[in-house]
Amino acid sequence: MEYSRDFLSCLDSDTSLKILMCLDDPADLVRVSCVSRSWRRYVIANCICKQLCLKMFPQLSRVACVVELNQHGAKEHADVGSSNSMEWLTLQRDHRIYAYLVKACTSSVAMNCIAKTIGASSTDNLPQESIDNTLEPRDHVAGRFSYWSSNGQSNPNVPETLTYELVSEICVITEINIQPFQAHFQMGSPIYSAKSVRFKMGHPKSSLDALDDEKFVWTYTSPEFPMTQENRLQKFRLPEPVLCIGGILQIELLGRVQRQEMDGLLYICVSYVEVLGGSLSPPFSVDILEPSGVFVLKRDQLANCQPLMTSENDSQAIPAHHMRRGLRDFQHIVTILRGHIGVVEDDWDEEEYEVDDFEEEYAL
Repeated sequence: MEYSRDFLSCLDSDTSLKILMCLDDPADLVRVSCVSRSWRRYVIANCICKQLCLKMFPQLSRVACVVELNQHGAKEHADVGSSNSMEWLTLQRDHRIYAYLVKACTSSVAMNCIAKTIGASSTDNLPQESIDNTLEPRDHVAGRFSYWSSNGQSNPNVPETLTYELVSEICVITEINIQPFQAHFQMGSPIYSAKSVRFKMGHPKSSLDALDDEKFVWTYTSPEFPMTQENRLQKFRLPEPVLCIGGILQIELLGRVQRQEMDGLLYICVSYVEVLGGSLSPPFSVDILEPSGVFVLKRDQLANCQPLMTSENDSQAIPAHHMRRGLRDFQHIVTILRGHIGVVEDDWDEEEYEVDDFEEEYAL
């Protein structure tokens, strides 16, 4: 340790930045900022937490600004001071918000994120074959088959869409699961799957133009996934987790494979849809600014004291205040041990290793 040196002070800024940007775990990045005051200042000044968020979730490139709300729901304003101090307070705020955001995105427990249905591009028989049936995992409800059916088409290339509202306006989505419907009441028990599926995420348009049929702005479109003609829950995992800003998800069902014997037309039928991910609300919310499509990312300080999601292991977790107290007591414990040894000088520099409660809690 006597020959150890601070590599950030030995390397040029670009090289140091490249090294730190290799960290892909947000907790590691916050731990880096706890090493010393100079490292903390470097991480904050170079907006490394924000850059990590942008690398993991390109959808954040549309953030116009970030806002921190106090317990009364009002914006946090920095005290009047020099322009340099104001700029530093702004950088610290951004560091906090993006670090909390990336932690929330990577630590949420998977849940079904569908809140309700919005509509289908077509429906064969209403209400018996409504899109609402796709929220029910059971094949039979009240003695009837539960599924959505499109209109029949002679052209196999006519697509269909199912559109859903998610549980909050800001969610992380990792996987969409779809079960095609098998019509056991028809001869041969045909399965009315699509050839492939694709997913879109976005937000509603603030003002609807009567001449514009599209009601949504899509900010993400997935690759196309092949669907098999099998009566099972088929899982379509996205290449990377997607931050859905606006809380709208649309499933595109592309290509028809099954004709109905009764009329010779091609149909697509779905019995169940599940969207796996996590909600980032209430700690985070967004205000979408139209017509630009950029948005304001807001973090509620009061909501931060509540867990974003719960898991079955939460009952065994160590309370956060106990962990924080343990870190604060670490210096005292070391001092006592060194007192017994009697030959080692205490070189602990409180000012150099000072961290705030946010970084302390996150790093643990």
